[in-house]
Amino acid sequence: MIHSKRHGEILRLLKEEGTISIASLAGRLGVSLETVRRDVKPLGNDGSILKMHGAISLPSLAGEPPFERRMRENADTKRIIARMVAATIRDGESVMLDTGTTTSFLARELLGHRRLTVVTNSSDIARTLATVNGNKVYMAGGELRSDSGAAFGVSAIEFVSRFSVNHAIISIGAVDAVAGLMDYNLEEAEFARMVLSRGQRSLVITDHSKFGRQGLVQVCGLDGFSELATDQQPPRDIAAALAESGARLSIAVGEAGF
Repeated sequence: MIHSKRHGEILRLLKEEGTISIASLAGRLGVSLETVRRDVKPLGNDGSILKMHGAISLPSLAGEPPFERRMRENADTKRIIARMVAATIRDGESVMLDTGTTTSFLARELLGHRRLTVVTNSSDIARTLATVNGNKVYMAGGELRSDSGAAFGVSAIEFVSRFSVNHAIISIGAVDAVAGLMDYNLEEAEFARMVLSRGQRSLVITDHSKFGRQGLVQVCGLDGFSELATDQQPPRDIAAALAESGARLSIAVGEAGF
């Protein structure tokens, strides 16, 4: 049900972007934060949208949408996070990356690096970094998913368990103050958990839209990694839980104003 012309514009923007923050929506519509919150309330009440901490999405996106669509969601934000993280990785170091849109952006930001050793289950990341700048790329085997082109399962987990790397990096679908890191698929969660265990530095990269979401499967608690890189300060409950766990919080600032 569309209640007004502005409601229709909100739904149009959501169809284009998948998820959008309240602050960004206010700027796009040229209205105040209070007006946007008032506008989205009836859309949430009738089930037209899904409300999260500081953001809204379409109900169909409560589970993860297809990989290519997710690459377009919050793309500028993910690029800014990836650029910040890439600057912390030095030439000649080893990096393990799971499949995900933010890790795919990170792979592209690493194209300026040399002599990296990369371990991944993502064919997208492997194609991006293999055969350039003296890199060595090791890809986990197994059946490739038609959506993401990534390998999962026992063979993929066993393969990456043989490596110890400088930087073990995952992207994540949901961050909750109590449940910790969560994902929407059992095999992806199991693989991500193994990746985090293989690095001298264990890093989670995610944009702010994942804060306050509830996934299906827990990857680990907030004490299961050493650092979280994102683009905005997390909600108060998540920030407090991170501080209590001892995880370092890094917030990227870039051209988009994050």
